[in-house]
Amino acid sequence: MKIPKNANLIIHRLQNAGFEAYAVGGCVRDSLLGITPHDWDVCTSAKPEQIKSCFEEYNTIDIGIRHGTVAVIIDGEPFEVTTYRVDGEYRDNRHPESVTFTSEIREDLARRDFTVNAIAYNEECGLADFYGGESDLKKRLIRCVGNPDERFREDALRILRALRFASCYSFTIEKDTAAAVHRNAKLLKNIAAERIQSEFVRLLCGDGVEGILNSFRDVFAVFIPELAETFDFDQKNRHHCYDVYRHITHSVGLIDSDPVLRLTMLFHDIAKPRVCTEDKQGSRHFKGHQLVSADIAREVLSRLRFPTDTIETCVTLIIYHDVRFSGNLPQVKRVLNKIGEENMRRLFKVQYADTLSQSEYLRGEKLEKIDTAKAQFEKILSGKMCFSVKQLAVNGRDLIGIGITDGKQIGSALRFLLDSVIDENLPNEKTALLQAAKEYSDKE
Repeated sequence: MKIPKNANLIIHRLQNAGFEAYAVGGCVRDSLLGITPHDWDVCTSAKPEQIKSCFEEYNTIDIGIRHGTVAVIIDGEPFEVTTYRVDGEYRDNRHPESVTFTSEIREDLARRDFTVNAIAYNEECGLADFYGGESDLKKRLIRCVGNPDERFREDALRILRALRFASCYSFTIEKDTAAAVHRNAKLLKNIAAERIQSEFVRLLCGDGVEGILNSFRDVFAVFIPELAETFDFDQKNRHHCYDVYRHITHSVGLIDSDPVLRLTMLFHDIAKPRVCTEDKQGSRHFKGHQLVSADIAREVLSRLRFPTDTIETCVTLIIYHDVRFSGNLPQVKRVLNKIGEENMRRLFKVQYADTLSQSEYLRGEKLEKIDTAKAQFEKILSGKMCFSVKQLAVNGRDLIGIGITDGKQIGSALRFLLDSVIDENLPNEKTALLQAAKEYSDKE
């Protein structure tokens, strides 16, 4: 294992001062998996004040001094250095009431969440692996250190961390740990929305997300209870081969690993059970599910403290996800006018994932229409065709110049001109547009 120069400097300096020191946790895990770590954390037998004494000529920050963590800044890069510790009682399912420093690395690793994170390494001693972490990495298993019920009661966020690791690394959750995840899922109600959001969005972006969403749906229903309405809800429609929830999870797994796109797919059909109607032949229909799904998405994402721009983008894509492109160029221009270029590109991805998660009935025809709309979209952009008011060859000042001075009339006239250009009833030329605006104003 190759430890970066500055992380090794910290380890060696602590060792030279008579203390133990190891790289620990995620950096060791990722290195063993052949993944380049983003951060290198160090654990040591040195107490916080001793850590700072070893690095007097460097800038240090007491980022978690109560829990034994000091940040050492080397060449502008922070390294977290933490004293071996044993955690006290957890009363809030998140934080220990107290910590006790220890000189034994075995005791420090015993308090950690999963075996794959309870591994330490230095060049002198090699791996410190008392709980089978290296073996579990080879087996691609997520297993709690010790009693999984105790680990999850100590810190309920570990429940989502287990699912996140399984999703992101395409690992399996060991059976006793998985059973404890289900048993303790309701403890997530004690975790702050911001922390749930952070773990959940990373989980959603993992390659193994579909299997995790399917196997642990009861866990997600704890903080998104609206999802439970979709469980096993038969769509009874020839366009679909899955129940609503399985359709959702399959579409999540098919789309790009991007938070906005994955969240959009998670919520795009969530309202179907609420709006469902059934005809005399027993087929179910979901008229208006886009708008209700968008409302639910807004409520849930706000509750989980997602950024406003993420919420608004997801809501927009959900509202438009079921647009049926007809091959009509003006239609593409109108949608482009409403949602913009970036969201239009996202929308095509959403529609591909949605269609590929449906039955094979008319699938080829549906995909062909999306392809046609995408080609038209590119043609609009490359040809610099007009699809927005700002692209018109006239503006409000031009309309004032021909006597249209009322603000509402100006807005109405510009909208009329844009519609006429999009529908190809008018060329986007100043003379023609001013003449049309004058005639429109006279009629008004």
